[in-house]
Amino acid sequence: MKRYYLVFLFLLLVSCKKEFKNTKVSGQVFGTSYSIIYGSETNFEKQFDSLFYVINKSLSTYQTNSIISKLNRNESNEVDEHFIEVFQASNYIYKETDGVFDPSIGVLVNAWDFGPEGKIVNLDSLKIDSLMQFVGFNKVSRVNNKIIKPKELFIDFNAIAKGYGVDVIGEFLESQNIKNYLVEIGGEIRAKGINEEKQSLWKVGVENPNFDGEQSILRAIHLKDESMATSGTYRKFKVDENGNRYAHIIDTKTGYPSKTNLLSISVIAENCMIADAYATAFKAMGIEKVKRFLNEHPELKVFLIFENEKNELETLSINGFPED
Repeated sequence: MKRYYLVFLFLLLVSCKKEFKNTKVSGQVFGTSYSIIYGSETNFEKQFDSLFYVINKSLSTYQTNSIISKLNRNESNEVDEHFIEVFQASNYIYKETDGVFDPSIGVLVNAWDFGPEGKIVNLDSLKIDSLMQFVGFNKVSRVNNKIIKPKELFIDFNAIAKGYGVDVIGEFLESQNIKNYLVEIGGEIRAKGINEEKQSLWKVGVENPNFDGEQSILRAIHLKDESMATSGTYRKFKVDENGNRYAHIIDTKTGYPSKTNLLSISVIAENCMIADAYATAFKAMGIEKVKRFLNEHPELKVFLIFENEKNELETLSINGFPED
């Protein structure tokens, strides 16, 4: 009788054991989609929405009443802690890349019709030269919570703000004692711990650079306690009369859109804000400069997809970027 009782108790415990399920929240933000998966039964969607609202209110050049928009219109120079965090990171990467990453290039981004403001009609070399005098993040400074800049200078943090938003959500989850999560906004990713539901590391993909807009995965990798950002030239570009493709990244030295054979750059770093900014900067550098730069920055793992001289796709992994 005792044996039957123990068997019954065992079956009861097995039947009562609840299969673990991640909480998944998704939606639209920053002009793109987001997906947040984490190991908890608590739904934080309202908190996520509040954080997204605050970040947009600080950093979005597409919102006329945001802090950065008011600063660009010279209506106010007071900024919040989110702006300061991104400003300081941008200043660091601006110096590290010798000005290749430059958020003050916004005036040219707009002129070429890649930004939130209207393009300049009949844009020529004289107009570009006149705008270039207002480019240079070294012309911007911060005194406490005030930003000092030339009136004509336009700041655009779109190349780093998405990654920063990923980090803010990740840090919020950690403040709630959640150790396992994956945050993704528009392809920028932050992964911590494991996927508890599958009891495995988080699996993410690097897309094929398809110019027709079709989505397919070239390489699937695992991330743990790392962030990854990808910047590509295959979705947003212009084509001249000779069929040359020009990326939406403006060369900070010339003021013209970059012509590059680099199609996609994926960067793995400690946080997503840093990965996002470097992914943008590397696109403007070109392959040889990227390789030289990464020799001095082994903490950055990079995966490049590019066209060779025969217009064939090639890939290059640097600093131990994970294999499939």
